[in-house]
Amino acid sequence: MSEFLPFAKPCFDQATLDEVIDCLNSGWIATGPRTKKFEDMLQEYTQAPHSLALTSGTAGLHLALMHLKLQPGDEVITTPMTFIATLNMIELTGGRTVMVDIEKDTYNIDVDNIAKAITPKTRAIVPVHFTGVPVDLDPIYDLAKKHNLRVIEDAAHAIGSSYKGRRIGSFGDTQMFSFHPNKIITSGEGGLITTRDDAMAQEIKVLRFHGIDRDAFNRFSKSGSQTYDVKQPGFKYNMLDIQAAIGIHQVQRLEEFKAKRKVLAERYMEAFKDWPELILPKAPNYEFETTYYMFAPLINTEVAGMAREEFMQKMKEYDIGTGLHYEAAHLYSYYREKYGYDRGSFPRAEYVGDHIVSLPLFPQMTESEQQRVIDAMAKVFKK
Repeated sequence: MSEFLPFAKPCFDQATLDEVIDCLNSGWIATGPRTKKFEDMLQEYTQAPHSLALTSGTAGLHLALMHLKLQPGDEVITTPMTFIATLNMIELTGGRTVMVDIEKDTYNIDVDNIAKAITPKTRAIVPVHFTGVPVDLDPIYDLAKKHNLRVIEDAAHAIGSSYKGRRIGSFGDTQMFSFHPNKIITSGEGGLITTRDDAMAQEIKVLRFHGIDRDAFNRFSKSGSQTYDVKQPGFKYNMLDIQAAIGIHQVQRLEEFKAKRKVLAERYMEAFKDWPELILPKAPNYEFETTYYMFAPLINTEVAGMAREEFMQKMKEYDIGTGLHYEAAHLYSYYREKYGYDRGSFPRAEYVGDHIVSLPLFPQMTESEQQRVIDAMAKVFKK
């Protein structure tokens, strides 16, 4: 049997390993100069006014939504086709989660349905750039302007994606990025908020470290002061220098990673273009650039003669890993019980959630490894 091939794997070079060792040897591994450098690099890359590194993308959503000061009954519109953190943070910051169905081809939120979901209680829209394909943002921002709403883009999949020639983060309201190990770039764990809102940026700077008005580097370094003030109760969401030591070199290779992912994704598309067992994702009808975060077709179960779970199990028998991103979130028990959702509430999200599968895709994946995946799938489907 061949070595097990995972669906995702982080890519590190020697410069990254050297940076981590230098960080350890420096004696400064918590928030410090490397975190600041990482933030500055991402601010330059995204062209955003504010770039704030955090322990996770989830932390970013939490703090961005906290800034809205949601009141009981306030509604936030989002999609059921996302990782559950998107919905959970709306709930934990006091909002009422309002979901609308997705487009069947891109798996992104159906913008036409957003307008129908807006009520006098609506405070914000949280679109998700699924697999790195940008949501159609112009009509969303038109709606936000018309109804005085905030937009917090869940761009966990989309660092490096562009919409109509503009990089995600370079325009709009607020964006959250994730640096989990299976994302486009990683810092081990980590996240980022970019925003045009000066007040939000200042509040996040304070809230990400216990509500203290200065970070550790400004207290314990030679030029720092040990005294500080607590502006409001905060969290432990500050990124560490040892994480940033990984992330610095990931940012430098981001365009390289994107290019390699594109080659792999296009090769999958070519290989599977005539396979009726699969339903391939389709591109939106506006100008965009994706990160190719995942290659996630749907299993056409009637033709394939098997459910998605059976396909994933059979791929394991060939030592190939796959991912499930994601099941439709409104069917999880908390959301079913609180909001009364059930099968039929969002049929397109349910269909995608029942049939989607993520195939192996990562920058250092070789052509022969990808051919292993294609050959194994041909055997599974008896082609």
